[in-house]
Amino acid sequence: MLTKSKSSALWAQRAELVSNGSAYYTEIVAERAENATLWDADGKPYIDFAGGIGTINVGHCHPKVVAAIREQAGKLLHTSFHVCAYPSYFEVCRTLVDSLTLKGPGKAILFNSGSEAVENAVKFARAFTKRRAVISFQHSFHGRTLLCLTLDGKHKPLRSGIGPFAGDVYHAPLPNPYRPPVGVKPEQLAEYALTRLDEMLLTDVAPEDVAAIIIEPVLGEGGFIVPSEGFLRGLRRLCDRHGILLIIDEVQTGFGRTGKFWAMEHEGVTPDLVTIGKSLGAGLPISGVIGRAEVLDAAPMGAIGGTYGGNPLACAAALAVFDIFKEEGLVARSQKIGETVKKRFDAWAQSMPIVGDSRGLGAMRAIELVADKKTKEPLAPAKVKAILKKCEHEGLIVIKAGIHDNVIRTLMPLTIPEADLNRGLDILEGALKA
Repeated sequence: MLTKSKSSALWAQRAELVSNGSAYYTEIVAERAENATLWDADGKPYIDFAGGIGTINVGHCHPKVVAAIREQAGKLLHTSFHVCAYPSYFEVCRTLVDSLTLKGPGKAILFNSGSEAVENAVKFARAFTKRRAVISFQHSFHGRTLLCLTLDGKHKPLRSGIGPFAGDVYHAPLPNPYRPPVGVKPEQLAEYALTRLDEMLLTDVAPEDVAAIIIEPVLGEGGFIVPSEGFLRGLRRLCDRHGILLIIDEVQTGFGRTGKFWAMEHEGVTPDLVTIGKSLGAGLPISGVIGRAEVLDAAPMGAIGGTYGGNPLACAAALAVFDIFKEEGLVARSQKIGETVKKRFDAWAQSMPIVGDSRGLGAMRAIELVADKKTKEPLAPAKVKAILKKCEHEGLIVIKAGIHDNVIRTLMPLTIPEADLNRGLDILEGALKA
């Protein structure tokens, strides 16, 4: 008689106790993790190419992060920053502001999640401009709170049966190099998308009513799409022309993921506001908005905040993250990881009928799976799921993305050992071939 594993027995509790609205990528029940390896409740190891959906850029349980949390836990767990301030909050804000090039003095404020950061960035933009409308992009993802769901550029399953949604939000076309509109050449794609946006400002919403345009410099949940070169710079010019604020959502792309500390650096774009989160806290919940001081000061006192935002433990972890990036050269390491992954992914795109596209920046890379390379018909979700399940069985955690759920993406820790990186890629290659 087969004995049920400890992991299986624990997993059974999920259906019993957890809302079905909570999605899952694997059926692994984790017990511990270190660097780029995770062990389940039965002690089976897994190479982690998901990194807590991009939150573990410095690796699981980095000793410096753990030490900082332990030290902080013995001093101060919580006051609420609105009741009693503490130096670590100021230090995190100063470091974040110093990491950016802004038009004039900068300020920052801390929250708990990427969704909170996005919601509050929109509040700041509306308070500063005295305008109401916001433009986001097709395929985009900004979170799961009500306003963020409205900003998201994907309907199913994110918005299914949950409306009505926030008003004054508009979605513009995104220049997707792999799936351009019929008749549009690659070198014309950025200008085409900017022209369509100009048309939207004539037909859908007046520019003088638009507070902000928000964009991910590389789309995350939307499929790791890198907008055509020049598009972000064109957005900056358009925003300047109409007095619209440009919000860059770096929640998933920030902290070295793309081979630059901030993904916007690839196009040299100066933002008005930046939303951040995920790897800022190395697994602890912390996010923030950074931007022009005059914009962050536009909201009246008391309009922005939250009980736990910038919690002392999370701030301690964030300060450790900054040190680790400097000491271990993780931005350069992201570039090296990206070179290794790109070489393998590009080869698969050439040799495997199932791999339609290889794309990304730095260590933020993806392959798009297709049933037919000529028509670019997306591979059926069930087949993508089978590939991911095969990887899980072989000891690799890797996750999907894209509006068709046919994109496999890499979010491994930037501290991953070379042997684990190559072993994980071997497992994924075997699953694709199978």
